[in-house]
Amino acid sequence: MYQVIARKYRPQSFAELIGQEHVRSTIENAISQERIAHGYIFSGQRGTGKTTVARILARCLNCVQGPTATPCGVCASCLEITGGHAVDVIEIDAASNRGINEMRELRESVRYRPARDRYKVFIVDEAHQITSEAFNALLKTLEEPPEWVVFVLCTTEAHKIPSTIASRCQQFSFRSVDFAEVVARMEWICGQEGIEADADALAVLAQAGEGSVRDSLSALDQAIACCGHRLTAPEVRGLLGMFSLESLGQVAQALRGSDAKAMLDVVMELERNGRNLQHFCRELSRYFRNLLVAKVAGANTKLIAASPAEQAALAAMAAEFSEEDLTRYLQITLDIYRDLQFSLQPRLHLEIGLLRMVHAGKLMAIEEALGMLGPSGGATPANSTPPKAGATNPAPSNPAPSSSRMSAPPSLASSFAASRTTAAAAPLPPPPPAVPAAPPSADDWKPRLVRALVDMDLKFTADAMEHSSVTEEKGELKFVTPEAFRIAMTERDLKKAAEMVAGKPFRISVTTGAASAPLTPAKPVEDESSRRALEHPEVKQFQEAFPDAQVRAVRNLRE
Repeated sequence: MYQVIARKYRPQSFAELIGQEHVRSTIENAISQERIAHGYIFSGQRGTGKTTVARILARCLNCVQGPTATPCGVCASCLEITGGHAVDVIEIDAASNRGINEMRELRESVRYRPARDRYKVFIVDEAHQITSEAFNALLKTLEEPPEWVVFVLCTTEAHKIPSTIASRCQQFSFRSVDFAEVVARMEWICGQEGIEADADALAVLAQAGEGSVRDSLSALDQAIACCGHRLTAPEVRGLLGMFSLESLGQVAQALRGSDAKAMLDVVMELERNGRNLQHFCRELSRYFRNLLVAKVAGANTKLIAASPAEQAALAAMAAEFSEEDLTRYLQITLDIYRDLQFSLQPRLHLEIGLLRMVHAGKLMAIEEALGMLGPSGGATPANSTPPKAGATNPAPSNPAPSSSRMSAPPSLASSFAASRTTAAAAPLPPPPPAVPAAPPSADDWKPRLVRALVDMDLKFTADAMEHSSVTEEKGELKFVTPEAFRIAMTERDLKKAAEMVAGKPFRISVTTGAASAPLTPAKPVEDESSRRALEHPEVKQFQEAFPDAQVRAVRNLRE
């Protein structure tokens, strides 16, 4: 009778186990040192070898040459455990034997010695499904079992195991198996079975398993039944309903060309072929994740579960985008996938989401928008790019998106240029006088603190200090500031300014209260500094941009 590949090639010793080196080495050392625990908890993803390791542990303990880390595999005990009909190795499915009555029967069987072997091993699968009452019935037995009993609890949800049970067992967390190890294992099995499979086909099967060896081997068994003795990547993808890099790359090509129509054509083709839109979006999010990783880590990285040819194709496509764009696309695809799970019109949601990705590619970062003003203050045309080194007449590779991106208004850009030119031509103000370190008097704290904050280039805090009051009391400075200026009065900056003024540290206390002086429009002043301030090009520029704005007061913070 035929036996599936996952069972036929199940590891029978630690030497045949792939992955889980931390579990293997710990158990082997415990057996060699005769430090065998009475209870183990094996937790982790499905198909990573939890029950397999439990059976190998039973063979190691009950082999005629044991306890040994390398069971012989030919004695009666090893053969019966391999066949699954050993009398002293009891496997319990907790999904169907989860009640208190079953645990009472187990507790009764623990009292009797093994019929033939050295240990009586209880392997409990899906242990997290045992009820709380059943766990409580097993608690005392699990804590102090007879010397001939070993419990192994296997679960995919370790957080559901009560802490009273977990504290009485040694816990091992099984990790997902590395992509390269899964591919190597399937390649060896194909050689044993006489199956021809290319690297891309094995990569597709390993991707379908998502770190689970059993899932990958089940997919391999299905592919052999469908395709025969020769496996190719297109046939395997069609069988498993997966999408190739070429089909997913159509979305990336549409994004690179800002082609919204191509996006709609992709959705129409999916609908015409009866493909699952939610599954497509899931594969698309994984595709953009791989593009982002290829952009960050480069080609030939272990972070991408793909064959070398696919990794090279991903790296070539990732070079067409920036990290910011790929991060944005990945977030949008994740949002689409979440919406599709509850959508009554999946095609509509997918079309809108893909169009959002097209428009997201046209966004411009604020740094790039400011950089369009040019180093001398002049506005750079929106569709122009700086020439690269060695290029005589470079042409823009994608002029369509650049024409639709935002650009600075000419009037605003020219006014910025004029103001910056005038500011550059104006002479620099003289350096401020040094702040004396002598302790200030009660009425001298405020102006000195304002000057110190200005010297520290904290003009917003200095302006807030102008509207606040300060008193000194027993080594503590108490500030009372209006609500509008509270955010600028940070204790760290005030403490530095006070230490600069007095030469010693002070405790700082800031409270919200009434303003020291109402914010009323200042009377027109005729001094030279006010006139120059109001005639400054930047002030006039902002007055033109905000015609309803009023200049309430003109103050010289350095005085």
